[in-house]
Amino acid sequence: MAAREAEYGGTRPPFPARCFPRLREGTRRDRRWPMADGDATADGGLVAAAVALTVATGAMDAISFLALGGVFTSVMTANLSLLGISAGAQDPDRARDAAVAVAGFVAGALLSARIVRGERPVRRTRWALGVEVLALGGLWAVWTSAGGDPGGGVRLGLLAVGALAHGWSERSGARRRAARDVHHLPHRTLTGLLVDVARDGRVRWVSLALLASLVVGAALGGLLVTYAAPAAPALPAGLVALVLLVSFIPQGRAVWRRLSG
Repeated sequence: MAAREAEYGGTRPPFPARCFPRLREGTRRDRRWPMADGDATADGGLVAAAVALTVATGAMDAISFLALGGVFTSVMTANLSLLGISAGAQDPDRARDAAVAVAGFVAGALLSARIVRGERPVRRTRWALGVEVLALGGLWAVWTSAGGDPGGGVRLGLLAVGALAHGWSERSGARRRAARDVHHLPHRTLTGLLVDVARDGRVRWVSLALLASLVVGAALGGLLVTYAAPAAPALPAGLVALVLLVSFIPQGRAVWRRLSG
């Protein structure tokens, strides 16, 4: 322990180590401590990536809820509840939409797991995130061709593609490393935040930032659907594409290695 503290002049770990405890990487033995100065930058990059992907998730959920059948593309627990409610209320349309979303999500998760697994994790994670960008970009193109108000079979198809893209991202290394389960089960972060308050009397601002990002993303998605419907899917597609593009610039490679590890 003394040797580790000596790395920081006998003081407690610096700012990134205190503020990013869940996003820090290292060996099991040294998990309480940051790695090197370069990793402080990577920690900040992880937070930025997590925020961008969380905003994208919130926006896509808003789009799907408001315009694709009143279900979600990422929150499968809610969709399963909606499926049961629809069965009890004898609402076959809502039950069908919830089932399509769940099926698309499961298919995306299973397919992505096969791509990400194996050697060269950085390249495989790029492929996985690239496929998600293509899926969301295709969704945006079809959505725009329908004037931002798809109906019938087109609406169901877009719902399936959106859910597949989020199921895909559930298993891609980037989202899994960026914020673990935050994007798809945000209540876990809320529960963890409340546990921290009750146990330690403090709040981790990173958890607050991610929860706020989800709300902001949903609000932006709702505004776009209401006032600029044809452009609505551009927000989630653009944010995921931005995270992918960062992997090709020198400043982003350290972050990307962490996302793919």
